[in-house]
Amino acid sequence: MSTKKDNPRAGRTADVRGDGPGGTGAISRRRLIGGAGATGAAGLVLGAAGGVGGYAATRDDEPTALTTVGSTEAVFHGKHQAGITTPLQARGHLIAFDLAPGSGRTEAAALMRRWSAVAARLMTGEPANGATGHDTGVALDAGPSSLTVTFGFGRTFFDRTGLTGRRPPVLEPLPAFSSDHLDAKRSDGDLWVQIGADDALVAFHALRALQKEAGTAARVRWQMNGFNRSPGATRAPMTARNLMGQVDGTNNPKPAQSDFNERIFVPSGGPSAHAWMAGGSYVVVRRIRMLLDDWEELTVQRQEQVIGRRKADGAPLSGGSETTAMDLDKAGPDGELLVPGNAHARISSPEKNGGAAMLRRPFSYHDGVSDDGTLDAGLLFVCWQADPFKGFIPVQRKLDRGDALSPFIRHEASGLFAVPGGATSGEYVGQRLLEA
Repeated sequence: MSTKKDNPRAGRTADVRGDGPGGTGAISRRRLIGGAGATGAAGLVLGAAGGVGGYAATRDDEPTALTTVGSTEAVFHGKHQAGITTPLQARGHLIAFDLAPGSGRTEAAALMRRWSAVAARLMTGEPANGATGHDTGVALDAGPSSLTVTFGFGRTFFDRTGLTGRRPPVLEPLPAFSSDHLDAKRSDGDLWVQIGADDALVAFHALRALQKEAGTAARVRWQMNGFNRSPGATRAPMTARNLMGQVDGTNNPKPAQSDFNERIFVPSGGPSAHAWMAGGSYVVVRRIRMLLDDWEELTVQRQEQVIGRRKADGAPLSGGSETTAMDLDKAGPDGELLVPGNAHARISSPEKNGGAAMLRRPFSYHDGVSDDGTLDAGLLFVCWQADPFKGFIPVQRKLDRGDALSPFIRHEASGLFAVPGGATSGEYVGQRLLEA
C-alpha cells in the first residue's frame, strides 16, 4: 500500500514503512534526512526472456529526488515477506545455500532465527550486530535504501530437515524445456535468499551479513548479482527496459486487481501440513542469457515483430499506447496479423494461456565475456505465483512450442522455492514450518 506524507521516507508503492498502520514512524540511526520528494518510477522488471517476461506496474508517483533514495524503508514483519510486491530495486543478489553435512532441523531453525533478526535490523537501516557481534561498516552513512531480504526453501530442504511430510506437493522439479542448457551447480538449493536495495553498497552489506550469519550451518551453493534502473533516473515514471532494449512489464498483474492475491499468494485454509505456507508464494528463478550479438543484428522492425510491441514506447503492434490492450485478431491491409502468430507477447499473454499469470520481478545481469568471446548478459528471471503449475509452467510450455524469442535466449540455471508468509513481530521466517 502506498504511503505518502511530508517526510522523505514516503512514496514507495509497496511494503513501505511509514507512520500509518504497520509502521512505527521511528527514524533509524542511519536514515538520510533528505529533501522532500516522492519516490520514482521503476516498476517491477520484465523478462522478455524465456517467455515469461514483463515488468510489473510502474509507480504512479512523481520522480524520485536523488536525495531521498536512501531514506525509503521496507517493512520486515507482515503477512507477506518483503521483496515480492516491493517496487523494482536498483541492485539485487540471489543466493542459494545448502545445509552443511550434519545440519538438520535444529540447525536450520537456529539459522532462520539469526537471519530473520539480522534482516529485520538491516531493513531499518541499522547495523547487522548479529551472532557475530560485528558489522563490516560497508553501509555506514547510508539509509535503508528500500532494502528487502526474502527467504525461501527448496525441495531438498525438507529431506535434510526430516520434514518431507510438510513439503507442498507443488514443490516438484520443473519440467525440462527445449531452451534449457542448465548448469546443476547454479540451480536449485536447500535455502534461497533474495536481497534487493536501491543502493549497491546497502545490498552488498546485507549479502555479507547473511553469509557470515550462516556460520557452519550452511554454505553458499550459488550466487547471482543483478541490477535495474535506479529510482529517479528518468524524468517521469515509466516502464523499464531490459538488456534487449525493449519496454517490458506492461501486462504484469497489478496489486489493485481483484484477483491479484489469489494469483500470487497461497491462501489459508489448506491442508494442516501445509498451513505454514499461508500468505506465502512460490518463486521460479531462472538465469536466462540473452544472445545479444545475434539480437542486435536484427533491424528494429524485426525485433518488434519478435516481441509484438514497438521498441520506442512498448505499444502493441496492433496500435495505441503502451497500456492499450493488445488486439490479437487485428490484421493489416495485407490480411496478415499485426501481432505475428509467434510473437512473444502473443504467446505469453494471459488470453492465450487460460488466464495464467505470474508476478515477474527479475534483475538484469552482466557477467563479462565468456571464453568464446560472447557477452554473458541477460536476465535473472524471478516470478511469483500461488501455484507454479498454474503460472510459470503452462506459460513456459506454450512458449517452448514456438516463441519467436527462443533463438535469442538460453536458460542456464533454474530453481523453484517455497517462500513462506511473512513473520509476525517476535517470530522468524519459517518458524511455523520448523517448530510445528
